[in-house]
Amino acid sequence: MWFPRLASDRALRTCPVDAPFALTLRQSNTEWVHCLNARAERQGLHRGMRMADARVFCPDLVSRPARPDLDARFLAALRRWATRYCPWVACEGEDGLVLDVTGSTHLWDGEAAMLSEMRMRATRAGLSLRLGLADTRGAAWALAHHGEGIAPPGAAQEALAALPVAALRLGSETVTALQRLGLRTVGDLCTTPRAPLARRLGPDLLMRLDQALGRQPESISPEREPPHYGVRLTFPEPIGLVDDVMGATARLLEALCAKLKANEAGARTLVLTLRRVDQGSPHVELRLAAAMRDPARILPLFERGVSEVDAGFGIDQMRLEAKLVESLPVQQISASAAPSGPDRQQDLVTRIGTRIGLENIQRFLPADSHIPERSFLIAPAAWSAPESGWFSPRPRPLRLFPPEPIAGTGNRPPRSFRWRRMPLSTARATGPERIAPEWWLEDDNWRSGLRDYWHVETRQGRRLWLFYTPQNPGWFVQGEFA
Repeated sequence: MWFPRLASDRALRTCPVDAPFALTLRQSNTEWVHCLNARAERQGLHRGMRMADARVFCPDLVSRPARPDLDARFLAALRRWATRYCPWVACEGEDGLVLDVTGSTHLWDGEAAMLSEMRMRATRAGLSLRLGLADTRGAAWALAHHGEGIAPPGAAQEALAALPVAALRLGSETVTALQRLGLRTVGDLCTTPRAPLARRLGPDLLMRLDQALGRQPESISPEREPPHYGVRLTFPEPIGLVDDVMGATARLLEALCAKLKANEAGARTLVLTLRRVDQGSPHVELRLAAAMRDPARILPLFERGVSEVDAGFGIDQMRLEAKLVESLPVQQISASAAPSGPDRQQDLVTRIGTRIGLENIQRFLPADSHIPERSFLIAPAAWSAPESGWFSPRPRPLRLFPPEPIAGTGNRPPRSFRWRRMPLSTARATGPERIAPEWWLEDDNWRSGLRDYWHVETRQGRRLWLFYTPQNPGWFVQGEFA
């Protein structure tokens, strides 16, 4: 199954355009044509040409940026859809699928009927589709790309004889070399002695020919479906007590965590759905501060949510699903069975997060800046890891606040000053530490220029962080040491 206009068909499905259409891809500071619709191809445009040249040939061309990531997701969805024809389906490049329909064609009343049904469904979905069916993977690829049809059993050579040598999935350099030798079709290649071709063009040419003709096997390896992390438990009689629901949740967690452990994964978001006999389905969502797969740690975190659920006339089915999963490789454990410090911290963050939201629990992280206001970041604790600490050649105050002006003259800290209605007198001053503004960032608070910072200890017990601005003389208090 080859989708020659996969990218453009995907884009036009969401936003149709009744005009020549092209997707562009920017490479080496140049816009290139990535994919076209049929109307643009009839205007003489083709893939790989410069977008500037394409607009000269077709002034009314409508273009959009290409999204290869969305194209890959769309092809993956088509692969899942193609499993309705056979269980062995794999992706073929960026715009094709390969199916092993051995033993499945009789379910569709034969090969021709199956291909006809594929074309009908693709046309209904607005997709361009070309099909090729043969005994070998290489022959089917050749027919789909260079001569749509069905090759009779055991007659791959006859079906491919009139096709160009490019139908053998060869590189452009090999195709050009064969054309210079006068070998333009697969039939010409089959009647040529093999030894000179192997010596001149390498063994890959003969390998592709043998794969297409069935002389060398080529298997199809279907892609594995992603694991589904969901378990279900049905009761013969409805339950409604919190202890019973928690006991069933423990059984579900053991089965789910075993599946997570087998795939070296951990859950970040869990959803417990409780189906009541009156067809209501309340659910309890648990968002974890870190990826976990330990039932003993996760179970207590469900207590608050489960206790708030109205069981109604009883619960007859429970379902637990991991909505968000992250990789959690196996790690060496310690001899002690007690949770470590980070584990306890993550459990605490999860418990508090169920009440106020994980986004509202934040931590400070160091930032690479010598500007005091920019030397830290605030990040959610659930999606960040603590770091060792700040590196600074000079001590920094524990509390920072916007600069507050005080009275003072000269470039040394004043002997006495008034701050926040408190009269203070300087007992000891350490400094200065000159900090220059970061000229590449715009900050109104630092437009005054340089700052000379001083660590001032007052006789009243206050330990303040003062700075002096030489360009616009003035003294300010910006922080206080513990």
